[in-house]
Amino acid sequence: MHPSSIAPSAAPSASRDPLVADLVDALHRAGVESVDGSTRRRAEYSTDASNYRVVPLAVVFPRTTDEIEGALTVARDRGTPVTMRGGGTSVAGNAVGPGLVLDTSRHLGRIVEIDPEARTAVVEPGAVLGALQSRAAPFGLRFGPDPSTWARCTIGGMIGNNACGPRALAFGRTADNVVDLDVIDGAGRRFRAGSGYADVPGLEEFVHGNLDIFRTELGQFGRQISGYSLEHLLPENGRNLARALVGTEGTCVVMLGATVRLVEIPREPVLVVLGYPSMVHAADAVPALIGHGAMAIEGLDARILGVLRAKNGAASVPDLPAGSGWLLVEIADREPGDAMSRAAALAAVAGTSAVRILRAGPEARAIWRTREDGAGLAGRTQSNRQAWPGIEDAAVPPENLGKYLRDFEKLTDSYGLEGMPYGHFGDGCVHVRLDIPLETDGAVLRSFMMDAATLIASYGGSLAGEHGDGRARSEMLHHMYSPRMLAAFAAFKNVFDPADILNPGVIVRPAKLDHNLRRPAALTVSKVNGMAFTHDDGNLTRAVHRCVGVGKCRADNSASAGFMCPSYQATRDEKDSTRGRARVLQEMMNGTLITDSWRSPEVHAALDLCLSCKACASDCPAGVDMAAYKSEVLHRSYQGRLRPISHYTLGWMPRWARLATRFGPIANAAISIRGVEKFALFVGGMDTRRSIPRFARTPFRSWWRRRAAAVPRRKKVVLWTDTFSDNFSPDIARSAVALLEGAGYEVIAPERPVCCGLTWITTGQLVAARRMLGDLVDQFHGYALDGVPVLGLEPSCTAVVRSDLVELLPDDSRSAGVAANMFTLAELLTAAEPIGPGSAWRRPDLTGTTLVVQPHCHHHAVMGFTPDEQLLIELGATTTVLAGCCGLAGNFGMERGHYEVSVAVAENSLLPALRAADECTVFLADGLSCRTQADHLAGAKGVHLAELLAGAARPIAWGA
Repeated sequence: MHPSSIAPSAAPSASRDPLVADLVDALHRAGVESVDGSTRRRAEYSTDASNYRVVPLAVVFPRTTDEIEGALTVARDRGTPVTMRGGGTSVAGNAVGPGLVLDTSRHLGRIVEIDPEARTAVVEPGAVLGALQSRAAPFGLRFGPDPSTWARCTIGGMIGNNACGPRALAFGRTADNVVDLDVIDGAGRRFRAGSGYADVPGLEEFVHGNLDIFRTELGQFGRQISGYSLEHLLPENGRNLARALVGTEGTCVVMLGATVRLVEIPREPVLVVLGYPSMVHAADAVPALIGHGAMAIEGLDARILGVLRAKNGAASVPDLPAGSGWLLVEIADREPGDAMSRAAALAAVAGTSAVRILRAGPEARAIWRTREDGAGLAGRTQSNRQAWPGIEDAAVPPENLGKYLRDFEKLTDSYGLEGMPYGHFGDGCVHVRLDIPLETDGAVLRSFMMDAATLIASYGGSLAGEHGDGRARSEMLHHMYSPRMLAAFAAFKNVFDPADILNPGVIVRPAKLDHNLRRPAALTVSKVNGMAFTHDDGNLTRAVHRCVGVGKCRADNSASAGFMCPSYQATRDEKDSTRGRARVLQEMMNGTLITDSWRSPEVHAALDLCLSCKACASDCPAGVDMAAYKSEVLHRSYQGRLRPISHYTLGWMPRWARLATRFGPIANAAISIRGVEKFALFVGGMDTRRSIPRFARTPFRSWWRRRAAAVPRRKKVVLWTDTFSDNFSPDIARSAVALLEGAGYEVIAPERPVCCGLTWITTGQLVAARRMLGDLVDQFHGYALDGVPVLGLEPSCTAVVRSDLVELLPDDSRSAGVAANMFTLAELLTAAEPIGPGSAWRRPDLTGTTLVVQPHCHHHAVMGFTPDEQLLIELGATTTVLAGCCGLAGNFGMERGHYEVSVAVAENSLLPALRAADECTVFLADGLSCRTQADHLAGAKGVHLAELLAGAARPIAWGA
């Protein structure tokens, strides 16, 4: 299902501001079809990946270049500022503005043409870099610059900021890879910029009047990105207007299209990992490495790995050589097979014996992925304080890097600030976020930034090394440039944008760097009888501001191999990304744009299509947990009020299921009549295109009470039969009993039902959920004390105990022990000596078994699917493990209004994989939601890991 065919969950509300309404009407009259001035939409676009908050009047989603021209005409006539936006990952506040924001990523993302012979590509401004790389790859080509946001940043944004990335050492900056640009300027003139001055009135005279300062102040080293790169206009540089416009941050022209140069994909790249005592020592080693033909020389700080370990566990940290600071050096073949020898030669002069050399593969990719997630991981210090961008993009000539870092550390120490430097050390570019106390005001930010700018300039450096100046650094350009050069920048902008409507306040006539800061304007919201938010000191405001806007939730999950954000994958709408939702919540906590607090329709519209899959909790490098925020919002919104009917039907489902299974045959007979079933679905607030899962004829607990087994037993295990495995899938629990007893376990089943409160949590009924979890702790705490593991069969329930339990019962000292004593089946079976010497378990041989595996989102996010995957591989199975949500997500896909999105999510990975499966393939899915979705939409019957290992698995049984 194409994203554009999906109806929005809630139509944008009309703006209450007459100025906004009038502007929207004028844009419609000018032929701009998709424009949104609603409060919710303005909240979503009020910030990018920076510290700044500037609420726009309206957001335009142009479908054609004609619509861009129409929007600019309206803006020009009204004197309304215009800010261009691609992926919204700008760190310096380059993509926020007070007038119109034009988002080209939604509709203008085509790769128009690839010319493999000329090695060029023609692209629209909203084309995502990852999509261009995929299109060019069959020709052995790629776009050279590759920032870490490659899976979601747009070419237009890269051109705006002169983006570079790690391999700029080999391929140069974006400016070095642009052939020509199709642009329209602030005066409404459309032209193609390339080599030459494109007959722009006054440009030639301007250049000739400033030749001396262009030659002496600009282009002094590769990463001098701050200001305008007017050295490209010099005669000796080809009078290249296209390159000069790259990096102007949307202040001079609006890009309508571009022709870019492609390069050969590097052959057989080798990763050399070099360990040093600190990042400063790593920086000292850089100059000796530059002459060895490295494509990339990246710095990585041990403290970033510490944050990753605390967030996702020790298994998430890649294996690096000894050290506290590392250089990641990539070398590719010049001649077939010579990369390894060249890597060894480089390592010999690296000044360290802590060396690992890796060929391209999963291990190298994991290390690069950690480096790519740096911006998000560095958003929290090791002391768990929020860290902010600002001076995070500075660059100095590489020969000065070590000395600069030493002085930078002295400066941060003098302010009592903590950060984790990393970045493009081969180019002298350092990224670092600092725990500047922005919760109160921007005074420390201003003072520190000015001192840092003085330091950078003293080393001949640039305030910006690839992210542009934006609102963060433009005010400080006087530290780098003479008054005459600053006047030249203003004159250059005036040639193209005399009315100053294009991204005003950036580079020329800059806004104050401590104005319009987002964090100080947010009100503190502490816990109230709901989630504890222990990692954020009980402060929901601090938790929501974990979102720093890096936008990994907007990445195509086929490119990033992640699970988030399923609804964004279906709709491609910012409102359905984790970031978009976080922005709306941040605006709610600001209280000036969204004014109705927890009950605001904008807040509920933003959260409506959140599947509560929890993937963001693990996949978002900043650790945003939107599922928890949604539960908290619903909890506070409806506490003491009448709730939607689905909160009582689906939210209380465990109660209804236990009741229904007492009369299983009668209940199943009733709902087998389609008219009755549709009526029940409608009355219960569910979509009538769904089916109600059939209840067990004999619940597991009834079977267990009648059973008298005489099996030799050694070690005890508690089999937790949750609501789902008891009342809907008792065969899974029976298979688990057979498997465990065959392995020599004594299986214990709790005497009475134990519910984790999952469905109450997802519907925000947190008071009730706390009571249920309190009962769960009462029942399971003794087993934890005795060292008897508890096995969870349903991933979502297991995940509640492993994560939500300590959030909802933070003051119960038993919670942590119960959570640590809860295991998945794969964890239990792959633990060191899980059963003890003389185990009776005969590991099944799955050689020849082909599996399509759908990990449950909560399994992926909380427990991690690695033990399951490793076990299946060890047993010989051939597996296709899907990356992405099934789309049902518990109550989400059943609720009325979510069906189309639920199906579209399933089309991302689940349904295509099932269609491609042959008749011998087994569909493995531990989650009831995943099996139900596959059954409803494809007629495919899935099996649980317990059934597979107990020999009860069968190939996909296709329904009628």
